[in-house]
Amino acid sequence: MSVALFALGGTIAMAGTGSGGVVTRLTAADLTAAVPLLADTPLDVRDVDAVPSAALTYPRILDVVDAAGAAVVAGATGVVVTQGTDTLEETAYLADLVWRHPAPLVVTGAMRNPTLAGPDGPANLLAAVRVAAAPAARDLGVLVALNDEVHAARYVRKTHSTSTATFASPNAGPLGHLVEGQVRLLTRPTRHEPLPPVDRDRLAGTRVALHTVTLDDDVALLDAVADGRDGLVVAGFGVGHVPPAFAPALGALAERIPVVLTSRTGAGAVLRNTYGAVGSETDLQRRGLVNGGLLDPYKAKVLLRLLLAGGADRAQVRAAFHRHG
Repeated sequence: MSVALFALGGTIAMAGTGSGGVVTRLTAADLTAAVPLLADTPLDVRDVDAVPSAALTYPRILDVVDAAGAAVVAGATGVVVTQGTDTLEETAYLADLVWRHPAPLVVTGAMRNPTLAGPDGPANLLAAVRVAAAPAARDLGVLVALNDEVHAARYVRKTHSTSTATFASPNAGPLGHLVEGQVRLLTRPTRHEPLPPVDRDRLAGTRVALHTVTLDDDVALLDAVADGRDGLVVAGFGVGHVPPAFAPALGALAERIPVVLTSRTGAGAVLRNTYGAVGSETDLQRRGLVNGGLLDPYKAKVLLRLLLAGGADRAQVRAAFHRHG
């Protein structure tokens, strides 16, 4: 029973510079050495990109997924990826959409760097390794383990800028917990079929924009943000509403490119047929927008880009969001 560990940098791997800031300096070996209890689990430790998570890209994450899959084929029981938390909810979901192995891939990080009192990185790493090695975690796709909680990548959100309890799944709750060092999973959501392998060249040429609607917003921004893009995600008010002036503009865009309607609230679904005013969810769907369901805007952007890079047509995009959202 072995676990492959891929270290990508981020707060969990940062150390002081002596000039008032912290930078990524700790290697994967350094991280494991700080957790003596990891000696109980054979680890295949690999350093990847020692960069903040804001510097990560879709191709780099897909490269890590490919390497993780190869490790599983070679015999690893599970995989752990350490990275910064800034983009963790997006990278974990990206990985989940294409991860096709029964073995768990577990993403973790830290909110308190090792120069601070009570850094959470060692505990999070230990929890992630234990989840990756747990038979109960198989067939659940990509998981996120922090603060002794286990979350499904498709539900998890970063909800606070500094709290160690920042990662939560507002629509579903955690799948389980670490209790006295044991992985206790309380629920098992149905796993979606992974998307087809991604053509990196097509991915590089596929661009998706995101616009968050605000009070008294400028409708002219829509054309600017969507110009030259292959798709657009709109984060609307509440259950999926926009100012009335936005409705015809979004309808016109939806005739050219897929436009996905999501909610900016952080939890809850876009409704389908409750409100009927101009700019309501019913009106926007009538104009051709795709209902994003429970997906938050950031995950909807990830899914839409992968679908378009895979050559999905409008009907396939709509069906995929109905399935994943």
